[in-house]
Amino acid sequence: MDLVARLLDAAFVLPGTNRKFGIDAVIGLIPGVGDVMTTLLSTYIVLEARNIGVSRMAIGRMLTNLAIHACVGTIPIIGGIFDAFFRVNQRNMRIVRGDLGRTLR
Repeated sequence: MDLVARLLDAAFVLPGTNRKFGIDAVIGLIPGVGDVMTTLLSTYIVLEARNIGVSRMAIGRMLTNLAIHACVGTIPIIGGIFDAFFRVNQRNMRIVRGDLGRTLR
């Protein structure tokens, strides 16, 4: 799950800066199809989180993040910029880690 989140959100560094971006921002630039593809790829993390026992509340937060990502991502240009900064997959991985940390205690 971590690998998928990194590939989608922070796999590459913008030359001349320290700013990272992932496949999500690149694929999301393809009008229409790109946003659907990245949302489907991001759904993998939510499904795996459910399979490993993440709470319903945490899954709900993850789905909310994914819905925001999907909706804003459809806006031309602004959506592409938003994808690079919102990093839905890394946000969702923080939710997974937080929820599992509370469960394991």
